[in-house]
Order: sequence, then C-alpha cells, then structure tokens
Amino acid sequence: MLDSSPACDTMTLSDFAGFGLKPQLERAVSAAGYDTPRPIQAQTIPAALEGRDILGLAQTGTGKTVAFGLPILQRLLKKPTRRTRILVVAPTRELALQIDGELRKLAKFTRLSTVTIFGGVSENPQIQKLRRQPDIIVACPGRLLDLLRQGHLRLDAIEALVLDEADHMFDMGFLPDLRRIIAALPERRQNLLFAATMPREIRELAEQLLQKPAIVELAHSMPAETIRHTLFWVEHATKLDLLCYLLEEDGCTSAIVFTRTRHRARRLARTLEKNKYRAVALHGDLSQSARDRAMDRFRRGKYDLLVATDVAARGIDVDQVSHVINFDAPDTPDAYTHRIGRTGRSERNGTAFTFATIDDTDVVRAIDRLTGTKIARSHVRGLTIPEPKHRPSAARNGQRQSPHGGRARSGRSSSGTNTHLNQTRRPSRKKNNSAENREGRKRRSKNRSPRRSSS
Repeated sequence: MLDSSPACDTMTLSDFAGFGLKPQLERAVSAAGYDTPRPIQAQTIPAALEGRDILGLAQTGTGKTVAFGLPILQRLLKKPTRRTRILVVAPTRELALQIDGELRKLAKFTRLSTVTIFGGVSENPQIQKLRRQPDIIVACPGRLLDLLRQGHLRLDAIEALVLDEADHMFDMGFLPDLRRIIAALPERRQNLLFAATMPREIRELAEQLLQKPAIVELAHSMPAETIRHTLFWVEHATKLDLLCYLLEEDGCTSAIVFTRTRHRARRLARTLEKNKYRAVALHGDLSQSARDRAMDRFRRGKYDLLVATDVAARGIDVDQVSHVINFDAPDTPDAYTHRIGRTGRSERNGTAFTFATIDDTDVVRAIDRLTGTKIARSHVRGLTIPEPKHRPSAARNGQRQSPHGGRARSGRSSSGTNTHLNQTRRPSRKKNNSAENREGRKRRSKNRSPRRSSS
C-alpha cells in the first residue's frame, strides 16, 4: 500500500504569490496570464516545493505541467549548477514538445535550459544539445534509453524525476523502458508522478517509486464537468453521413475525430477532404516533420478537423477544440476519458459525440458506469438506430474475435466501416419554408462551421 498523506491544504490561495516562488518565476507566471492557481496546482505545488514525492491524478487540460513545472524550476534556481538535474518523461513526441514549451514559458526570465529527446528525427542535434549540459531533459522513453546506452548522456545527477501521463505509457508498453530508466537514476531524488487514470499498473509503480507521497486526486476517473456528452447508436454504413450532419448542424468550430486504426484515419481524412472539409490525419506512420506541420496548421485554424488514432492524439494540447467525435467507439472507459479530455480544456465548454454500433454495447455500459450516469442518447432520423437491448453473442451470429478484443464483422475486414468511407450522400431533411424558419436558416448558415475549403 502507498504510505501517503494528503497534500497541504492550499485551496485558499488566491494567487501564485502565496507559494514563495523566486521573483523570476513570479514574473513569468504573471506574463503568462496565470492569476489564480487551478486545483491541481494549489494542492500539489506546496508539497512539491517541500521536496515531497507527488502522486497527482487529474484530467488532461487541468494544469498539471505548471503543477510540476514551478517546483522543479524553483529547485534549480535555489542551487544553480552546470549539470542536468531534472528528467521529465512523457509518452509521446507531441506531449514532450508541449511540456518543453510550457517550461520555457515559465523559465522565460531565467538562464535555465531545456532539451527535448524523442525518436522519429535525427539524434545528432539532440546529442549536440546534451553536450551543453541542459538543466532539464524532457524525453520519450525509447530515444532516451538509446542515447543512454550509447553514452551520450548520464543520469547520475538527476534530483527530480517527473512522469507525466504515466497511464498512457503503460498503454504503449513502456513499462520495461521505464524500469531501466529508473534504475539509472540516483536513489535519492524527488519523484512526481502524474496521470489521468489509476489502472493497476500505475498503482503498482507508484508503490515502488514513491516514498510517503502527497496524493492529490481530483475526480481522476471522471470527465470534466464542462463537457456535454451525447451518444448515437448507428450502423456502420451511416457513420460518415452522421458525422457530416453533425459537423454542419452543431456549431462545430474545430474537432478531433477518433478512429481505431491508422488506415481508417487516413481514409476518413481523405474522404472528408473530398467533401470539401478542411481535414488532416494524424497517426503514427507520419514523419515527425509531417506531424508537426499537421498540428501547427490545426492550431492555427488552417485545418478544422484532425482525424487521429488514440496513440497519435496523446499529448495534443489545443485549447480551442470545440468537439471530440468518437467515429469509432473507444475500446475501454479509460480511453473514453482520455479522448474527450481533448475538449473542455482549461475550464472551457466542450462537446463529446460517440458513435456506437451493436458491437459496442459492453463498452458503452462500462462508460456509463464510469461517468456515474447514462450518457444522453440522441436520435437523428434516417441516420441512427434504436438502442440495442443486448449484445448478440459471437457464436450465435457466426462472428469471430478480432485482434483488438471486439468482434470482426461478418463479411467485412476488422477495420469496420472502410468500405463506407467514400460515400458522399447527405441525409435528406424536409425544410419548413415558413418565414420564421427561413430566417433561422440564414442565421445558422452565417455561423456554420467548420469551414469548407474554397476549392
């Protein structure tokens, strides 16, 4: 069992001045526009500043980077040296870059330096930066271990280890790599572990890694209250039509659309482009430069729709995402939590739509249990179906088990709706031509998004 105690009661703090930060950090916090600490920050920063281990459980988009960033920067400023003293480990390149950007913002008025280490790009520039002994390394496990084995970096002076989105690292099979990295660190160090959910593997690692930690748990298994959840029961053949209908009718300004596989992400993005939507795919087969380019254009509004797989989307931090659409239902309730955490960030309102087929009944019920209430069901005439009463057994329907744990559809590949992604028909909707309804349609057409390309 974790030998723990609650974090300090800091919820009464009205601003960051109460933390006793160095003037350079207070100035950076003010310049960044941060005024009132968010709950995860208010409850973890004081304990972390005291040097205690931290177990922080909170949703993505709740301010965890600042929660560990300020304490580690304060540590570095208190006792400057020319050695690498902080290691931050993250599951994806996108998250590593996001963390690095936030740390640079907080260290803006200091001389502290950071370097990011991840695969998919040449290691030579990273090696050159490591030779300058940066104060902080933000790394993905695979490339970090490669450079460690090659002798390009040493971890014997690390004073604090941060594991961010640790539950994602277990999903991606990084546990053996994490154990090797931890074995290369000094035994005496501060450990800060942050995650959105607490699967068994995370608890086991926390028990091995953390010593008398301050535990902060902010409804970690519950989606943000600022998100509106809706579920649609559909058949595979009508998913694309339903997606286009919702994009046109629900005031969507930007969205992340989740699919189960890279192939489906590519194909759906191409189909949406053919239908004149500004869409781009994000998946693991893309080069780092292509991923960076896609994310940059999505952030700047050049694309309105990002079609992504679970792995590729981890670490995406885009505040203005209005919708998350589960074109393919997630495999687990935890995956649902992580997906929809890409909207409703920083206490903004967001919308989460989930398309579920009869094969998804079990996971839908599990998601309902996770959220503590039945997700609102919605119906669109001609595009949705009644909610299934039960899930048919594989044996009774002549279906076989698919590799991802669901069942492959009879007569289709396990990728499901691929054969339907080239459909371009729109649902027919009878129009009421009264003056009142004509005026309402005019107003909606002015605000309708996401925007289609002009070509």
